[in-house]
Amino acid sequence: MNIQSQSQLLLKILIGIAWLDGEIQPEERQYLSKVAHAHQLDHDTEVEPLLTGTMKVTAAECEQWIQAYLGDRSIHDDDRLIEAISGLIYSDGDVAIAEAQLLVNIQSQPVSTKPSQESVVSKIQQLYRKALDF
Repeated sequence: MNIQSQSQLLLKILIGIAWLDGEIQPEERQYLSKVAHAHQLDHDTEVEPLLTGTMKVTAAECEQWIQAYLGDRSIHDDDRLIEAISGLIYSDGDVAIAEAQLLVNIQSQPVSTKPSQESVVSKIQQLYRKALDF
């Protein structure tokens, strides 16, 4: 996978994660726009409708993108993904307890066993829902 398509897939994952709580928050949208611009993807035909919100991303799509991005690697093999998710979570300047737990859960997954991409997305989704209850 070339760098441009890897960056595109990473951005799509971030957009998918932002959608997990049902809507993209203004701060998340701003962060995603900065990432898109930094990677020259703000006018990409696949990314633009996701970024503008004209197309909603489902958890299943996000799972597929994570699986495609990681391939047969563990999430521990890709600091870029963890850093990007962290950036999205910190984008609003207010890290909810659930969001902090998400980062800890992702980073504390055993290296010896490959976490399923579905479990990563499910944990993200559960933690966002908990954060909304606060």
